[in-house]
Amino acid sequence: MKFLALVLAASGVAEAHYRFSKVVVNGVAETKEWGAVRQTKSYQGNQGVTDINSVDLRCHQMRPGTATATVVAGEKMGFVANAAVTHFGPVSFYMARVPDSANINNWDGAGNVWAKVGVIDAVRTGGGWEWPAYNKQIVDFTVPKSIPSGKYLVRVESIALHQAQSAGGAQIYVSCAQVEVTGGGSGTPSPLVSIPGAYRSNDPGLIWLYHPVKTSYTAPGPKVWQG
Repeated sequence: MKFLALVLAASGVAEAHYRFSKVVVNGVAETKEWGAVRQTKSYQGNQGVTDINSVDLRCHQMRPGTATATVVAGEKMGFVANAAVTHFGPVSFYMARVPDSANINNWDGAGNVWAKVGVIDAVRTGGGWEWPAYNKQIVDFTVPKSIPSGKYLVRVESIALHQAQSAGGAQIYVSCAQVEVTGGGSGTPSPLVSIPGAYRSNDPGLIWLYHPVKTSYTAPGPKVWQG
């Protein structure tokens, strides 16, 4: 009952939207918003994307990028939420290699080019669940040591499940950062998926039942490539 009460309380925070507008590398965050992160269409209201077939699911961007962050393969990088991740659900990270012939500022990331490289998933605790990303302002992952050097789009995806009792109820908070990876290896990220296209609205990871509480949960999408 305690878990259920906490869940219902969280579900009532309908206006507690958030945005990921800064990158952080090895604990050092950008000082200004929308530097290496492409400005999103929802930068004023911070709403999530609910249509998983929309191209907005990819980066939710309103305009091309203007800057590129640098990260060494094997380092931690992540994103800073403007306040905190105020809805429970998983947070995933994807990377897509920018072709050498493309301009990172306007490459759109279309096609089967995205590899999942990290996830902050649910943790089973007795008769309920914990969501480690909940109430965190910084969410991060370790860039795979063997990922090839080059320019990438790095995508963060926070799936809010508080209204996802049925298909189409999940709110997905998305941002993409422009990053140059140095000191990489010769790995081959896989599997590669298209965004949109990697999810279906009835995927179990996009639906959350308060009662009875689910006995298993895995974030939607492909398996994590760790290099």
